[in-house]
Amino acid sequence: MTEKTQEMKPLTILHTSDWHLGQKFMGKSREDEHRAFLDWLIETINKEKVDALIVAGDIFDTGTPPNYALELYYNFLTQLRQTSCQTAIITAGNHDSIATMSAPKKVLGALNVHVVSSGEEDMRERVIKLHDTNGSLSGVVCAVPFLRDSVVRKGVAGESHREQEAALVSGVETYYREIADAAQTVAGYELSIPLIATGHFTTVGGQTSDSEREIYIGSTMNIPSGFLAECFDYVALGHLHRSQRVGESEHVRYSGSPIPLSFSESGNQKKVTVIVFDEDVPLIEEIDIPTFRHLYRIKGDKEAILDELAHIEDKNGWIEVEIIDDDTYTALQEIQTYADENNLTILAKKVGRTASSVGIEDLEVVDLDAITPLEMFQKRLELEEITDETLQQKVLTAFKEIENKVVTA
Repeated sequence: MTEKTQEMKPLTILHTSDWHLGQKFMGKSREDEHRAFLDWLIETINKEKVDALIVAGDIFDTGTPPNYALELYYNFLTQLRQTSCQTAIITAGNHDSIATMSAPKKVLGALNVHVVSSGEEDMRERVIKLHDTNGSLSGVVCAVPFLRDSVVRKGVAGESHREQEAALVSGVETYYREIADAAQTVAGYELSIPLIATGHFTTVGGQTSDSEREIYIGSTMNIPSGFLAECFDYVALGHLHRSQRVGESEHVRYSGSPIPLSFSESGNQKKVTVIVFDEDVPLIEEIDIPTFRHLYRIKGDKEAILDELAHIEDKNGWIEVEIIDDDTYTALQEIQTYADENNLTILAKKVGRTASSVGIEDLEVVDLDAITPLEMFQKRLELEEITDETLQQKVLTAFKEIENKVVTA
């Protein structure tokens, strides 16, 4: 940053991500919850006098979202024009289709909505200038979507798994440093204005939940965050569904998803992040999002579960029960009967057993509901006793690619 040569009004930005519009939760639609969230978001933007909105990826849950999800999206952007928000910046996540996001870009551009979907757009599309009501430059955003492998790394024959990961990390860092340099040129060096970036990936140390999918096929890569903190005044991240700062960096943050996307998120308070650039250090505030539908996780024996069910007041909530009981079949029947009689919706039932409960002390009992498809495949692959590490990695990569296509279909 350089010397400030003129007085500027504070810039206020709202950071959100991972809407996953169109998500089906165990066959149940989330339309009502998403509609309620978007209505609340419009009210919050007005209340906080937000100048710019950033949505850091995974706007939709699949590459081919249902019509109602598209309608929610476009209706929200239309309503946004009637608020204090002058600019919206929307970047694609790993769940989003580049084609779906790119198709309406020119029309949305007329509403001052900037959509960046691939990360290969012209630099003038990726570096977005923000202006205050007086027309003065108040900030610059480096709009970076989910960066696909092909954008940041060139494949080299014979590379090991570790070499591939190192090349990915290096490619991502190089991408951000280059766009930061470009943004400084766009902003001009005579003004001290905030430089902001977006991103969609997992950082080192980020707290995950059960609902995020592995983002780089064939890699468990986590991106170090040091260079992000160094290059930018604020980094608006998406992909992880828990609201959190990254490490010790107050200005590198995930906003998290606006609604819980799995039962593992049932205890998380959902939030949006508001950033006010008034002085050298941005003022950051997390605003709690109302709970539009409760998710409950209940674990124990039959009596304990029935007792907790009796205390549930939100009849619109969804419930996961994990029964630990000697007679699980009868216990689950009684629990389900109680739920039906009291208008409670149990969406998931899990059986937790110990080896002693089935009479075989040396047997490790595994709850299949708690195992991901990848973990199951890895267990099966272990039986093949493949000693060639490269071949094993190729088989795992092929499975992940197939799983990714099935999930996003």
